[in-house]
Amino acid sequence: MAEPRQTREMETRGATGRKTHYTPPSTIPDVPEKDGWKHRWIRTSIVGKADNTNVSTRFREGWEPAPKSEYPTMHVMTDRDSRFPDNIEVGGLLLCRAPSELMDSRAQYYADRAAQQTASVDQNLMRENDPRMPLFKEGRSSVSFGSGRK
Repeated sequence: MAEPRQTREMETRGATGRKTHYTPPSTIPDVPEKDGWKHRWIRTSIVGKADNTNVSTRFREGWEPAPKSEYPTMHVMTDRDSRFPDNIEVGGLLLCRAPSELMDSRAQYYADRAAQQTASVDQNLMRENDPRMPLFKEGRSSVSFGSGRK
């Protein structure tokens, strides 16, 4: 006895498509990029206590709170007791922005500082180096094959 054939409608890609996988939502929403601005979440409180020192330090670095009105796609319920009611604050983190040029120059400053410190450490190590007992010995080895005769 022949098995009944499935109709052509049952063989569509939609019926045989991939299963969807669940991914948990992020605690902090993704920020839409805006030309000329860098975004960062700044800590405003920790364990329920305000972190004024961190906020004021970041503001002096050039970060400013991002206004809610300029980010209409951010569907976020802000903290009830927020000190920044016209801005986006989630779980003790405040969305801030700074001009890209300023943040690029800041990154370059810290890259230069890191390079200076690395050069200083290398120079200090090499000053202690003595040819009779080198700190770093270049691993030069040679392999030679014998003639095989005795």
